[in-house]
Amino acid sequence: MVSQSLSRWDKLFCIFAVERAGTCLLKRWYEVYSVCDFEVGREGGMDSMTYRCEGEIPVLGGERVKLRRLSSKDAEAMYRNWSDPEVRRYSDLPEMPDVSAAGEMIRILNSLSQTDDGLRWGIEDADGRLIGSCGLNWWQLEGAYRGEIGCELARPFWGKGYMREAVELVLDYAFEDMGLNRIEALTDPRNIRAGRLFESLGFTLEGRLRQYRQTDSGFVDANMYALLREEWEDAK
Repeated sequence: MVSQSLSRWDKLFCIFAVERAGTCLLKRWYEVYSVCDFEVGREGGMDSMTYRCEGEIPVLGGERVKLRRLSSKDAEAMYRNWSDPEVRRYSDLPEMPDVSAAGEMIRILNSLSQTDDGLRWGIEDADGRLIGSCGLNWWQLEGAYRGEIGCELARPFWGKGYMREAVELVLDYAFEDMGLNRIEALTDPRNIRAGRLFESLGFTLEGRLRQYRQTDSGFVDANMYALLREEWEDAK
């Protein structure tokens, strides 16, 4: 479930900030917000199913990219990505002062898969270079069957179709393996590139959430995009 006051990513960044301060509240956060080990019957005429992540982050292969679990060895590459001002411009990434901070973020992201609170893949190109990450910031089955997708790509690889293929792999996994019915994407209205990406994948712009996020520069709006299972199936 998602808190009414904080998005799942907001909570993650709170954990990140707390851990950087040297405290150990991560375990307690899991106890409060974990939604793992649920068994549900899929609604809308779909068959009964159970999805448990339990820390498994499967490898997903495409024609030009492979999605795989991030590891501590990826810290330097992800630091270059997450600390790039252009990558960060429209994101809500936490401060990334050094490589060790990126390593901590990777550890936290992997830990969230243990409690079914998030799934994050590293994006690897055909040459084995780590060029970004993507995944589900959160999801809910019973009562909603929906989740929120998030992604970012290293600047040298923008405009080459890598992220489109990566997001397609995540969508296939979310609809086919997890049994979700709706995938949402929240973007900064100024981020034209992200809006075009989701529209090209069949997402519908459903509206604008006014002053939805608080940033260092103040409150900012967010565009809500969504793709339904039936729309994804029709486009296959």
